[in-house]
Amino acid sequence: MDHPHRRHEPRKFSFQRSANPIERPSNESSKRGFALADFLVVASLFALTALLVHLASPTVPSLPQRKASPPVDSGGAVVAAVNPGSRLALYSRPNGNPVGVLGSRTVYGGPLKLPVVRTSGHWLGVLTAAMPNRRLGWVKAEPGALTFGRVRLELEADLSRQVLRVWSHGRIIRRIRVGIGRPGTTTPTGRFSITDKMPGSSLGPYYGCCLLALSGNQPHPPPGWTGGARLAIHGGAYGAVSAGCLHASTADLRYLMRVVRLGTQIVIHT
Repeated sequence: MDHPHRRHEPRKFSFQRSANPIERPSNESSKRGFALADFLVVASLFALTALLVHLASPTVPSLPQRKASPPVDSGGAVVAAVNPGSRLALYSRPNGNPVGVLGSRTVYGGPLKLPVVRTSGHWLGVLTAAMPNRRLGWVKAEPGALTFGRVRLELEADLSRQVLRVWSHGRIIRRIRVGIGRPGTTTPTGRFSITDKMPGSSLGPYYGCCLLALSGNQPHPPPGWTGGARLAIHGGAYGAVSAGCLHASTADLRYLMRVVRLGTQIVIHT
């Protein structure tokens, strides 16, 4: 995150139930309970299979070139929300070694929403801040651990034109002027996602009214960097002036806070 008065920006913007007694069921009710449980498990597996067939083998979309073109499927992008209480092992590749664990909340306290951009059998390739830039994380699609939905918007940041485009159903619905990273701390390119939306007032006046955190990180922080390296869209000046974040006006930030859902993808390119 960027601080206009210091070069040592950014500052990190940081943001359980007991079981009730259960009567012992009769043998007959136990049989009915087991039958119902079996039915629910089978139904869950059918629903999960249907989702994976629908997602079957899409590749990670290529970055848009200078000519504006729809970055994603006009039907919207699939997002997997980690259900409260669930914990998922995170892998660097299907059937690889685990590299971490994902809970249901982000490091800033918001609900964790993972854009699904690739599948391989029962494995889901997702965008997550827990992986380096341009690297997918992989999780198993376990019944009961995830809830699936879609987001209709996608964002596209064109660094050469210093503009952020908002896409919906294959067309641009808004163009937003943005400030970008300065030489030496240029804004990283790649495909990321919106992980959190937070009021700027809780983080400091230099962030403006509001902040949308991205899943990407700044791999080349300026000398003396003491804060976190997470990328974000927040208030600030125009031009190539930031430590890597995107700057936008108050009106545009309020618009993004209103219409952009968590898990929305953003493609950043030159």
